[in-house]
Amino acid sequence: MQKISTFLILLFVGTATMAQKKPLDHGVYDGWQSVSSSAITKDGHFIYYVVSPQEGDAQLAITTPENKPVGHIDRAVNAGFSPDGKFLIALIKPFYSDTREAKIKKKKPDEMPKDSLAIFTLETSALHKIPHVKSYKTPEESGEYMAYISEPATAPKDTSETDTSQTKKTARKKPQPTLHVRHLTSGEEVTFERADAYHFSKDGKILVYTRKPEEKDSLGADAGLYYYDLETKKSQHISTGKGEYKNITFDEVASQIAFTADKSPEKSLQKAFNLYYYIPSQDTAIIIAQRGTSGIPQNWYISGDGNVRFSKNGEKLFFGIAPVPPVKDTTLVEFEHAKVDIWHWQDDYLQTQQLVNLRREQNRNYLAVTYPKQGRNVIPLADEQLPDTRLTKDADNEFALATTDIGRRIETQWQTGAFQDIYAVSSINGSRKKIAENIRGSIGLSPTGKYIVWFNRLDANWYCHDIQLGKTVLLNEDLPVSFADEDNDVPDEPNGYGIAGWSESDEELFIYDKYDIWAFHPDGTERKLVTNGTGRNHQITFRYRDLKEERSGMFGRRGTPSVIDTKKPLILSSFNHISKENGWYTANLHNPRDPKEIVTAPYRYGQTKEAEDANYYLYTKENFTSSPDLYMSTDFVKETKLSSTNPQQQGYNWGTAELVKWTTPKGYAAEGILYKPEDFDATKKYPVIAYFYERLSDRLYNYNPPAPTPSRLNISFFVSNGYLVFAPDIHYEIGHPGQSAEEYVNSGMEELKKQSWVDGEKLAIQGQSWGGYQVAHLITRTPMYAAAWSGAPVVNMTSAYGGIRWDSGMNRQFQYERTQSRIGATLWEKPELYIENSPLFHLPNVTTPVVIMHNDEDGAVPWYQGIEMFTALRRLQKPVWLLNYNGEAHNLVQRQNRKDIQRRQLEFFDHFLKGKPAARWIDKGVPATTKGIDWGFGN
Repeated sequence: MQKISTFLILLFVGTATMAQKKPLDHGVYDGWQSVSSSAITKDGHFIYYVVSPQEGDAQLAITTPENKPVGHIDRAVNAGFSPDGKFLIALIKPFYSDTREAKIKKKKPDEMPKDSLAIFTLETSALHKIPHVKSYKTPEESGEYMAYISEPATAPKDTSETDTSQTKKTARKKPQPTLHVRHLTSGEEVTFERADAYHFSKDGKILVYTRKPEEKDSLGADAGLYYYDLETKKSQHISTGKGEYKNITFDEVASQIAFTADKSPEKSLQKAFNLYYYIPSQDTAIIIAQRGTSGIPQNWYISGDGNVRFSKNGEKLFFGIAPVPPVKDTTLVEFEHAKVDIWHWQDDYLQTQQLVNLRREQNRNYLAVTYPKQGRNVIPLADEQLPDTRLTKDADNEFALATTDIGRRIETQWQTGAFQDIYAVSSINGSRKKIAENIRGSIGLSPTGKYIVWFNRLDANWYCHDIQLGKTVLLNEDLPVSFADEDNDVPDEPNGYGIAGWSESDEELFIYDKYDIWAFHPDGTERKLVTNGTGRNHQITFRYRDLKEERSGMFGRRGTPSVIDTKKPLILSSFNHISKENGWYTANLHNPRDPKEIVTAPYRYGQTKEAEDANYYLYTKENFTSSPDLYMSTDFVKETKLSSTNPQQQGYNWGTAELVKWTTPKGYAAEGILYKPEDFDATKKYPVIAYFYERLSDRLYNYNPPAPTPSRLNISFFVSNGYLVFAPDIHYEIGHPGQSAEEYVNSGMEELKKQSWVDGEKLAIQGQSWGGYQVAHLITRTPMYAAAWSGAPVVNMTSAYGGIRWDSGMNRQFQYERTQSRIGATLWEKPELYIENSPLFHLPNVTTPVVIMHNDEDGAVPWYQGIEMFTALRRLQKPVWLLNYNGEAHNLVQRQNRKDIQRRQLEFFDHFLKGKPAARWIDKGVPATTKGIDWGFGN
């Protein structure tokens, strides 16, 4: 019996040990995976997705909607299906280890390992690889051909004594790129040596390419632009000579080609671009616009940086013009002249902004149009007083939208966004109609160009202007809801929620409020609530999703609005503000009623797209415990899981995420996320780290991979290692952002302390940037925190107020008066608020050990702010450390630095919250004499 009892005890202990999961460690980062890209063929028959580790070799998988494996391609990137859905084409990266080894050996760029090309035949699963490929392209519509540039690696130097000098010279010659035009089905290829840029027509019947001259060929007789007909297999030299060929474009049916080219001598100090035009009946391309052409202003020329495009009907050709820039006098002796920036109080922009944007301004150009089939007169549509223009997607309509903020740019020093005047500019004669003035907000053009619509932040209203009638209407007049950001808590006028899109022929405009979608007739005669108020009644935000062509920005891709097919039910994404759950609904535009729920679930959806010609949806789905994986569905309900990322997570102690709510001392309803270890034991006491920025609770169902972070708290990593992490939302009172952080963060932590499983003596806080500021403020107001970590904080608002954000060159005044810092007044109007909210003036109160991370190339918060905090606390003999990652910006970019800070964060919090021995960098520091030799880790 004793032996049996001992056996059972040992069995129990062994089983328990096997069941116990290990905490995440620093070695897990590189192999942690994500679905980095995915796509589905137009007919929905094939799907690809790429699973990428954080560092290492990715793998592309090809499957069917039923998840029947078709094939895979190791290390594939830049993948795409051919337009006919018969092939998958991708580049294959070299092995990560090979590239790493080449970097260690400091090989030159042309000696580095090269990409290969993968051509995968979907029906047969045959994979064809081609080495040393630089790039590839396929036509937009045809799947018959593709093109690629091969660039063999540089041949090694031959030092054989038996070689002649001529042989050696040939062996060392740099290989030239070759353009290959490949018939995908047969594999037949046509090649062109010394090719550079190349472009397919939309239908895939024509390819144009540029060719470089032979080395040391001063004439470049065979250099220039070539026109290749893929049906006749004939190549024609349509523009000859060495030079720079740019902005090559076809019209919609490939009957016209336009481009800009500069053929001036290589050492010319000034570019001389001309606008060229070609049709197949011509022998060569001809110049249709150049400096001096009628219509181009005096001392202006064709810009090589302007976008060249045809209207969809092929009647108009748009391009850029610009003033001829001054040429630097090369006779001056450089070292004898001063280098000085002159700041003038009436400059539009500060010198710092001018210098940051120097290249952009040097390349600035102004829209012009010509009619290549009708006289070819040049009509400028923009100039230095009316610089910004927008066209519709087709550009067949008469009017372009133009805006200007000339004369009001100085004000952007202290406010966000300049006031603008709105114009409609005729593409027929260049005449201008002033539509509105002093508008601060979002401005757009309807798809057919009939209307200009804008949201005016000053009165929080939407306006629509009929260009032909010259009539402006207020769309949302007398409606009982706000179309401006209802949660705005900065001292600035709120933005609008944006536009969902337009119906066909600009008959209806669809606009968002916080929750619902409204439909307006552009003339203001009719309006309806598409989602029937369901969103506001249930605190659900509905948003239109064009899943066949996912768009970005308020007015869609490239500034053009979405065109909504009103004949079909809309697919709407949903977000429930109470439960934080996401989902999908459908809505009928012609019969407004409550949207019909498809699914609502405790997940977050991403990479959502629909097959163009089939009812297949592709998307990723995640929550805190489930790594984002790819799914396929026909209805978002019955789904097939395609990928299985991070199976190793099952072997680690992960965590859970839950929404917590409490009431602040002033009676405000508050909420946040509490993360607990997977092996949470309510009989134990846990240390708590609060991580915050502004509002984070909407991320309840976000997955947090264990990745070395730019400087934020790695939530999943710390939870796995026995910490509770608390992410409270913060709502702000204008003028008192620091007190607002106290109101929400401190009260949330006090609420947690009521739990028996919280160690109230082991609380810590961590934040980056605005979060770093709030950390710095909180430790001056309470001794409740045993440790703090403050990344890139502003600690002295009086010195930061007049400083520069070096990434943009902008002055920081706007931030304090109008945006995130939320003071709402100038320094001289309310100096007491700047002092109240500046931790520097209250640092004698600090009792909490704190690490500051602030880097010497920070372009958002000047790093002297971190220095001010460090030197003050050092003088006060408070425990403080400053980490400066050399050459790094506001957030860490270099992966080795991200890994370093991750390790130091764990050592710091482990010491002060768990009582582990202090690492040497904490205890003794790391002197400059051992920098790069001793990192100070461990005891």
